[in-house]
Amino acid sequence: MRHRTLTALAATTLLAACATQPVPLQGDYSPLTPHQAAETDATGRQVRWGGRIVQVEPRPDSTCFEMVSSRLDAYGRPQWRDNDAGGRFIACRTGFYDPAVFEVNREVTFTGRLSGHESRRIGGYSYRFPLLDADVVYLWPERERVRVVTRPAPWPWWGSW
Repeated sequence: MRHRTLTALAATTLLAACATQPVPLQGDYSPLTPHQAAETDATGRQVRWGGRIVQVEPRPDSTCFEMVSSRLDAYGRPQWRDNDAGGRFIACRTGFYDPAVFEVNREVTFTGRLSGHESRRIGGYSYRFPLLDADVVYLWPERERVRVVTRPAPWPWWGSW
């Protein structure tokens, strides 16, 4: 009986360890960052990049996303820390993606192949954006802001702190 319990526990642990990323984001990708790709010619490389939406551009046959990139966590979700931006990129995918759903600052992860570069202006600065032909566009649910209370508010009958 004990052997079966240990076997079941081990199988559950192994399955949980394998299910770290959503299925569409799983795979082996180049560790190249958008910043590095903007400085070199990495056309043809398979990458998994994510970040926050700056702008969504619906076109007649596709939709392009201008993104500020960040590192991805173990689940493939963009993670944000101070000074964590890893450059910008443009990801395009066939079909229509509604800008009302894919709003500015929403987190998205893409997988696909690099197809070149495009120069655009950010304010007065000319920026070289790597172009990503996206196979997967994964919109993450909005993060809920939770206020953690470590101790209750002082009530008049509790005395002073």
